[in-house]
Amino acid sequence: MIGLKVPKNTADRIRRFLLKQSLINLDMKIKRVDDFVYIPLIKMPDDELMEEIKVDNVEIVDTNFEIHKKGPKSLKDYLKNKVDNDKIEDIKKSFDIIGNIVILEIPEDFDDHKYIIGEAALKFTKRNSVYRKISEIKGIVRTRELEYLAGEDVSETVHKEFGSRFMLDVKRVYFSPRLATERKRITDHVKNNEIIVDMFAGIGPFSISIAKKHKVKIYAIDINPYAYKYLKKNINLNKLEGNIIPILGDVEEVLNGLNLRADRIIMNLPGTAWNFLDTAIKSLKPGGILHYYEFASDYQQPIERIIETAYPRKVEILNSRKVKSKSPGVWHMGIDARIY
Repeated sequence: MIGLKVPKNTADRIRRFLLKQSLINLDMKIKRVDDFVYIPLIKMPDDELMEEIKVDNVEIVDTNFEIHKKGPKSLKDYLKNKVDNDKIEDIKKSFDIIGNIVILEIPEDFDDHKYIIGEAALKFTKRNSVYRKISEIKGIVRTRELEYLAGEDVSETVHKEFGSRFMLDVKRVYFSPRLATERKRITDHVKNNEIIVDMFAGIGPFSISIAKKHKVKIYAIDINPYAYKYLKKNINLNKLEGNIIPILGDVEEVLNGLNLRADRIIMNLPGTAWNFLDTAIKSLKPGGILHYYEFASDYQQPIERIIETAYPRKVEILNSRKVKSKSPGVWHMGIDARIY
């Protein structure tokens, strides 16, 4: 087979040049031998093209190349010929990957295909376990029901995010990898020596992300005993003992008992956080910052809640954003407010 033998130090530039000329045989693998790279070609290059390359020690050769195996590039590719083509488009494109676990959303009318879809997700993601959501997040402990579909039926894993590690059991606690960017955003705004309250801390992703980057004192509170167990494990896993104080209990009772004046309070419980606004604002020192989250269709509702609850204290809205979509027309809203 025709190939172009080129020195390694110029191979990338020549490869890109040949791609623009549509001369590379993409069905074959480029190979490397000693100090040279061999690029498979679809036809013999002419003298004019060789002149354009202008590199010493380049020569046209006749050699063997391995076939470039083209595997599926998406979940839908894995499902071809297994699920009707007209139905593939209806399968939710997004899914959560938490450590070695994949969590899918599969409509009820796909029940006959759920195990096929699970196996396809297992192969496509190369993770260990696949589960399907079969309920919304519910209850004060914020958990959802999951159905095992493929791989190992092991629901405990370790998830990595921006240098932090979070151990959790996806059946026992709430965790969203889709909030990674939001956690980083909040972390970047924190300053050293702040006193922070993470009101619905869960397994500690906000608290740990912050404590990894800043010298702070964080009171991380959650009512779910499993979340509290993993919160303590994660504090140890990330070597943050002394920076984060894990507390198991009802956040209202805990904060009333602590009588804190925090520099910053995080309220990531978008479904019902508004019920605890009064407690949060009472625990926030003058000039402190509130990170408040709520499911809403516009910014007006969450902003009005903060202003009305804080009165007669003055409120300065620092930022308002759509963190992620919850359902058509409803967003997971994030509001940053300074309360004077």
